[in-house]
Amino acid sequence: MDRVKRVIHCDRAYKMGLNGKNITVAVMDTGIAPHLDFDQRILHFEDFCQKKLAAYDDNGHGTHVAGIIGGSGLMSKDKRGVRLLSGVAPGVRLVVLKVLDRKGNGVTSHVLEGMDWLLKNREKYQVKILNISVGMMASAGKNEQEQLLHAVDEAWNQGIMVVTAAGNNGPKENSVTIPGISRKVLTVGSWDDNVADTGGSGRLAKNYSGSGPTECCIVKPEVLAPGTDVKSCSKDTRGYVVKSGTSMATPIVTGIVALMLNKKEKLTNVECKKILKENAIDMSMDKNRQGAGLVNANAILNIL
Repeated sequence: MDRVKRVIHCDRAYKMGLNGKNITVAVMDTGIAPHLDFDQRILHFEDFCQKKLAAYDDNGHGTHVAGIIGGSGLMSKDKRGVRLLSGVAPGVRLVVLKVLDRKGNGVTSHVLEGMDWLLKNREKYQVKILNISVGMMASAGKNEQEQLLHAVDEAWNQGIMVVTAAGNNGPKENSVTIPGISRKVLTVGSWDDNVADTGGSGRLAKNYSGSGPTECCIVKPEVLAPGTDVKSCSKDTRGYVVKSGTSMATPIVTGIVALMLNKKEKLTNVECKKILKENAIDMSMDKNRQGAGLVNANAILNIL
Protein backbone atom coordinates (compact mmCIF):
# COMPACT_ATOMS: atom_id res chain seq x y z
CA MET A 1 0.00 0.00 0.00
CA ASP A 2 2.91 2.36 0.61
CA ARG A 3 3.93 1.84 -3.04
CA VAL A 4 0.36 2.28 -4.25
CA LYS A 5 -0.06 5.61 -2.47
CA ARG A 6 3.12 6.93 -4.05
CA VAL A 7 1.85 5.94 -7.52
CA ILE A 8 -1.46 7.76 -7.07
CA HIS A 9 0.17 10.77 -5.34
CA CYS A 10 -1.58 10.89 -1.98
CA ASP A 11 1.10 12.84 -0.10
CA ARG A 12 -0.65 16.22 -0.35
CA ALA A 13 -3.88 14.77 1.07
CA TYR A 14 -2.14 13.50 4.18
CA LYS A 15 -0.20 16.74 4.67
CA MET A 16 -3.58 18.48 4.62
CA GLY A 17 -4.80 16.15 7.37
CA LEU A 18 -7.31 14.33 5.15
CA ASN A 19 -7.94 10.66 5.95
CA GLY A 20 -11.62 10.07 5.17
CA LYS A 21 -12.81 10.69 8.72
CA ASN A 22 -16.60 10.80 9.11
CA ILE A 23 -17.12 9.46 5.56
CA THR A 24 -19.03 6.18 5.41
CA VAL A 25 -18.22 3.67 2.68
CA ALA A 26 -20.33 0.60 1.93
CA VAL A 27 -18.42 -2.47 0.72
CA MET A 28 -20.37 -5.18 -1.10
CA ASP A 29 -18.19 -8.31 -1.13
CA THR A 30 -17.33 -11.52 0.79
CA GLY A 31 -17.63 -9.84 4.18
CA ILE A 32 -15.03 -8.47 6.55
CA ALA A 33 -12.87 -10.03 9.25
CA PRO A 34 -12.48 -8.10 12.52
CA HIS A 35 -8.90 -7.19 11.61
CA LEU A 36 -7.20 -4.91 14.12
CA ASP A 37 -6.58 -2.38 11.33
CA PHE A 38 -10.30 -1.53 11.29
CA ASP A 39 -10.29 -0.34 14.90
CA GLN A 40 -13.92 0.36 15.87
CA ARG A 41 -14.85 1.71 12.44
CA ILE A 42 -17.08 -1.13 11.19
CA LEU A 43 -20.45 0.56 11.70
CA HIS A 44 -22.56 -2.32 10.49
CA PHE A 45 -22.28 -5.80 9.00
CA GLU A 46 -25.13 -7.45 7.10
CA ASP A 47 -24.90 -11.06 5.90
CA PHE A 48 -27.10 -12.01 2.94
CA CYS A 49 -25.50 -15.46 2.54
CA GLN A 50 -25.76 -17.18 5.91
CA LYS A 51 -27.57 -14.50 7.94
CA LYS A 52 -24.89 -14.41 10.63
CA LEU A 53 -24.81 -11.40 12.91
CA ALA A 54 -21.13 -11.04 13.77
CA ALA A 55 -18.72 -9.75 11.12
CA TYR A 56 -16.75 -12.47 9.31
CA ASP A 57 -15.09 -13.21 5.99
CA ASP A 58 -14.74 -16.85 5.00
CA ASN A 59 -12.95 -15.93 1.77
CA GLY A 60 -10.71 -12.95 2.48
CA HIS A 61 -11.45 -10.89 -0.64
CA GLY A 62 -13.74 -8.41 1.10
CA THR A 63 -11.33 -7.88 3.98
CA HIS A 64 -8.51 -7.17 1.53
CA VAL A 65 -10.70 -4.67 -0.35
CA ALA A 66 -11.80 -2.95 2.87
CA GLY A 67 -8.17 -2.72 3.98
CA ILE A 68 -7.20 -0.95 0.76
CA ILE A 69 -9.96 1.58 1.33
CA GLY A 70 -9.57 2.20 5.02
CA GLY A 71 -7.22 -0.07 6.96
CA SER A 72 -5.31 1.88 9.64
CA GLY A 73 -2.09 -0.07 9.06
CA LEU A 74 -1.78 -0.61 12.81
CA MET A 75 -0.34 -4.10 12.43
CA SER A 76 2.20 -3.00 9.81
CA LYS A 77 4.12 -0.49 11.92
CA ASP A 78 7.86 -0.58 11.36
CA LYS A 79 10.56 0.25 13.93
CA ARG A 80 10.02 3.96 13.29
CA GLY A 81 6.31 3.65 13.95
CA VAL A 82 5.40 4.19 10.28
CA ARG A 83 2.26 2.33 9.20
CA LEU A 84 3.39 0.96 5.85
CA LEU A 85 0.15 -0.77 4.88
CA SER A 86 -2.52 1.74 5.83
CA GLY A 87 -5.36 2.19 3.35
CA VAL A 88 -5.91 5.19 1.11
CA ALA A 89 -8.44 6.72 3.54
CA PRO A 90 -7.62 5.18 6.95
CA GLY A 91 -10.24 7.18 8.82
CA VAL A 92 -13.38 6.05 6.97
CA ARG A 93 -16.30 4.24 8.56
CA LEU A 94 -17.38 0.97 6.97
CA VAL A 95 -20.73 -0.65 6.29
CA VAL A 96 -20.14 -4.16 4.96
CA LEU A 97 -22.65 -6.21 2.98
CA LYS A 98 -21.72 -9.87 2.54
CA VAL A 99 -23.20 -11.05 -0.76
CA LEU A 100 -20.52 -13.57 -1.84
CA ASP A 101 -19.77 -16.99 -0.31
CA ARG A 102 -16.49 -18.54 0.85
CA LYS A 103 -15.52 -19.32 -2.75
CA GLY A 104 -16.18 -15.75 -3.84
CA ASN A 105 -19.29 -16.77 -5.74
CA GLY A 106 -22.69 -15.19 -5.44
CA VAL A 107 -26.27 -15.27 -6.59
CA THR A 108 -28.00 -12.25 -8.05
CA SER A 109 -30.75 -12.34 -5.43
CA HIS A 110 -28.26 -11.74 -2.62
CA VAL A 111 -26.72 -8.79 -4.45
CA LEU A 112 -30.15 -7.31 -5.10
CA GLU A 113 -31.12 -7.80 -1.45
CA GLY A 114 -27.92 -6.03 -0.49
CA MET A 115 -28.67 -3.13 -2.80
CA ASP A 116 -32.21 -2.86 -1.44
CA TRP A 117 -30.93 -2.89 2.15
CA LEU A 118 -28.42 -0.20 1.33
CA LEU A 119 -30.98 2.15 -0.18
CA LYS A 120 -33.23 1.70 2.85
CA ASN A 121 -30.41 2.31 5.34
CA ARG A 122 -28.10 4.74 3.56
CA GLU A 123 -29.33 7.77 5.50
CA LYS A 124 -29.11 5.95 8.84
CA TYR A 125 -25.41 5.23 8.30
CA GLN A 126 -24.76 8.28 6.09
CA VAL A 127 -23.34 6.14 3.28
CA LYS A 128 -21.67 8.31 0.64
CA ILE A 129 -19.81 5.70 -1.43
CA LEU A 130 -20.44 2.11 -2.52
CA ASN A 131 -17.51 -0.10 -3.53
CA ILE A 132 -18.39 -3.07 -5.75
CA SER A 133 -15.27 -5.12 -6.47
CA VAL A 134 -17.32 -7.96 -7.95
CA GLY A 135 -18.84 -8.49 -11.37
CA MET A 136 -21.27 -10.57 -13.36
CA MET A 137 -20.26 -12.05 -16.67
CA ALA A 138 -22.18 -11.07 -19.80
CA SER A 139 -23.20 -14.73 -20.14
CA ALA A 140 -25.58 -14.31 -17.20
CA GLY A 141 -29.27 -14.19 -17.95
CA LYS A 142 -30.55 -10.98 -19.52
CA ASN A 143 -33.09 -10.50 -16.75
CA GLU A 144 -30.42 -10.81 -14.05
CA GLN A 145 -28.18 -8.35 -15.89
CA GLU A 146 -30.95 -5.79 -16.19
CA GLN A 147 -31.94 -6.15 -12.53
CA LEU A 148 -28.39 -5.58 -11.33
CA LEU A 149 -27.84 -2.63 -13.65
CA HIS A 150 -31.12 -1.09 -12.55
CA ALA A 151 -30.13 -1.51 -8.89
CA VAL A 152 -26.74 0.23 -9.23
CA ASP A 153 -28.27 2.97 -11.36
CA GLU A 154 -30.89 3.55 -8.68
CA ALA A 155 -28.18 3.82 -6.02
CA TRP A 156 -26.45 6.39 -8.23
CA ASN A 157 -29.72 8.27 -8.76
CA GLN A 158 -30.12 8.53 -5.00
CA GLY A 159 -26.74 10.22 -4.72
CA ILE A 160 -24.40 7.37 -3.81
CA MET A 161 -21.00 7.42 -5.50
CA VAL A 162 -20.84 3.90 -6.97
CA VAL A 163 -17.30 2.70 -7.78
CA THR A 164 -17.07 -0.67 -9.50
CA ALA A 165 -14.47 -2.96 -11.06
CA ALA A 166 -13.89 -3.45 -14.78
CA GLY A 167 -13.27 -7.17 -14.18
CA ASN A 168 -10.35 -9.42 -15.05
CA ASN A 169 -11.44 -10.74 -18.45
CA GLY A 170 -9.48 -8.30 -20.66
CA PRO A 171 -7.99 -7.10 -22.79
CA LYS A 172 -10.49 -7.89 -25.56
CA GLU A 173 -13.25 -5.39 -26.37
CA ASN A 174 -16.53 -5.55 -24.45
CA SER A 175 -14.90 -7.50 -21.62
CA VAL A 176 -16.01 -5.21 -18.76
CA THR A 177 -18.15 -7.11 -16.27
CA ILE A 178 -21.59 -6.09 -15.03
CA PRO A 179 -22.34 -3.68 -13.30
CA GLY A 180 -19.22 -1.92 -14.63
CA ILE A 181 -20.92 -1.40 -17.99
CA SER A 182 -23.43 1.00 -16.43
CA ARG A 183 -23.34 4.40 -18.10
CA LYS A 184 -23.64 6.14 -14.72
CA VAL A 185 -21.23 4.47 -12.30
CA LEU A 186 -17.46 4.98 -12.18
CA THR A 187 -15.67 1.90 -13.51
CA VAL A 188 -12.04 1.24 -12.61
CA GLY A 189 -9.42 -0.73 -14.52
CA SER A 190 -5.96 -1.88 -13.47
CA TRP A 191 -3.08 0.35 -14.56
CA ASP A 192 -0.33 -2.23 -13.98
CA ASP A 193 -2.06 -5.27 -15.47
CA ASN A 194 0.82 -5.56 -17.93
CA VAL A 195 2.82 -6.97 -15.01
CA ALA A 196 2.25 -10.67 -14.34
CA ASP A 197 0.69 -11.41 -10.95
CA THR A 198 3.48 -12.54 -8.60
CA GLY A 199 1.32 -12.66 -5.52
CA GLY A 200 1.15 -16.42 -5.46
CA SER A 201 -2.41 -16.74 -6.74
CA GLY A 202 -1.24 -17.98 -10.12
CA ARG A 203 -4.56 -16.98 -11.62
CA LEU A 204 -3.98 -13.69 -13.39
CA ALA A 205 -2.00 -13.45 -16.61
CA LYS A 206 -0.84 -10.15 -18.10
CA ASN A 207 -3.32 -7.66 -19.56
CA TYR A 208 -6.27 -8.92 -17.54
CA SER A 209 -8.11 -5.62 -17.03
CA GLY A 210 -11.55 -5.47 -18.65
CA SER A 211 -11.85 -3.19 -21.68
CA GLY A 212 -14.59 -1.38 -23.57
CA PRO A 213 -16.39 -0.28 -25.45
CA THR A 214 -19.59 -1.78 -24.08
CA GLU A 215 -22.35 -3.10 -26.34
CA CYS A 216 -23.89 0.36 -26.06
CA CYS A 217 -20.62 1.93 -27.28
CA ILE A 218 -19.74 3.45 -23.90
CA VAL A 219 -16.03 4.00 -23.24
CA LYS A 220 -15.08 1.94 -20.19
CA PRO A 221 -13.32 1.99 -17.77
CA GLU A 222 -13.31 5.68 -16.83
CA VAL A 223 -10.04 5.60 -14.87
CA LEU A 224 -7.17 3.31 -13.86
CA ALA A 225 -5.46 2.57 -10.54
CA PRO A 226 -2.75 0.10 -9.45
CA GLY A 227 -4.18 -3.41 -9.17
CA THR A 228 -1.32 -5.91 -9.32
CA ASP A 229 0.44 -7.26 -6.22
CA VAL A 230 -1.37 -5.06 -3.72
CA LYS A 231 -0.72 -5.96 -0.08
CA SER A 232 -3.61 -5.40 2.31
CA CYS A 233 -5.48 -6.94 5.25
CA SER A 234 -5.99 -10.70 5.37
CA LYS A 235 -8.85 -12.55 7.04
CA ASP A 236 -6.32 -13.34 9.78
CA THR A 237 -7.09 -10.52 12.20
CA ARG A 238 -3.45 -9.41 12.36
CA GLY A 239 -1.97 -10.36 8.99
CA TYR A 240 -1.64 -9.13 5.43
CA VAL A 241 -1.80 -10.80 2.03
CA VAL A 242 -1.01 -9.89 -1.58
CA LYS A 243 -3.78 -9.97 -4.20
CA SER A 244 -4.16 -8.73 -7.78
CA GLY A 245 -7.01 -7.63 -10.01
CA THR A 246 -9.34 -4.79 -10.81
CA SER A 247 -10.94 -5.71 -7.47
CA MET A 248 -7.85 -4.14 -5.87
CA ALA A 249 -7.76 -1.11 -8.18
CA THR A 250 -11.38 -0.21 -7.41
CA PRO A 251 -11.05 0.42 -3.65
CA ILE A 252 -8.02 2.64 -4.31
CA VAL A 253 -10.31 4.98 -6.22
CA THR A 254 -13.00 4.59 -3.56
CA GLY A 255 -10.43 5.75 -1.01
CA ILE A 256 -9.58 8.80 -3.12
CA VAL A 257 -13.29 9.69 -3.33
CA ALA A 258 -13.45 9.49 0.49
CA LEU A 259 -10.55 11.97 0.68
CA MET A 260 -12.36 14.24 -1.79
CA LEU A 261 -15.53 14.20 0.30
CA ASN A 262 -13.45 14.69 3.44
CA LYS A 263 -12.28 18.00 1.96
CA LYS A 264 -15.52 19.04 0.25
CA GLU A 265 -18.42 17.04 1.64
CA LYS A 266 -21.12 18.48 -0.60
CA LEU A 267 -19.60 17.13 -3.84
CA THR A 268 -22.17 15.10 -5.79
CA ASN A 269 -21.39 11.73 -7.37
CA VAL A 270 -21.58 13.34 -10.81
CA GLU A 271 -19.06 15.99 -9.76
CA CYS A 272 -16.74 13.38 -8.23
CA LYS A 273 -16.75 11.32 -11.42
CA LYS A 274 -16.08 14.39 -13.57
CA ILE A 275 -13.19 15.57 -11.37
CA LEU A 276 -11.57 12.13 -11.28
CA LYS A 277 -11.63 11.89 -15.06
CA GLU A 278 -10.49 15.45 -15.75
CA ASN A 279 -7.46 15.13 -13.47
CA ALA A 280 -6.30 11.65 -14.44
CA ILE A 281 -2.86 11.14 -15.99
CA ASP A 282 -3.06 10.12 -19.65
CA MET A 283 -1.00 6.92 -19.95
CA SER A 284 -1.07 6.98 -23.79
CA MET A 285 -3.10 3.79 -23.95
CA ASP A 286 -6.21 2.99 -25.97
CA LYS A 287 -9.15 4.91 -24.47
CA ASN A 288 -11.12 1.71 -24.04
CA ARG A 289 -8.35 0.34 -21.83
CA GLN A 290 -7.45 3.42 -19.82
CA GLY A 291 -10.44 5.74 -20.03
CA ALA A 292 -9.09 9.11 -18.92
CA GLY A 293 -5.98 7.53 -17.41
CA LEU A 294 -4.34 6.92 -14.02
CA VAL A 295 -5.96 8.58 -10.99
CA ASN A 296 -3.98 11.43 -9.44
CA ALA A 297 -5.03 12.34 -5.90
CA ASN A 298 -2.82 15.42 -5.61
CA ALA A 299 -4.18 17.01 -8.78
CA ILE A 300 -7.75 16.40 -7.64
CA LEU A 301 -7.29 17.85 -4.17
CA ASN A 302 -5.47 20.88 -5.55
CA ILE A 303 -8.62 22.07 -7.30
CA LEU A 304 -11.13 21.40 -4.51
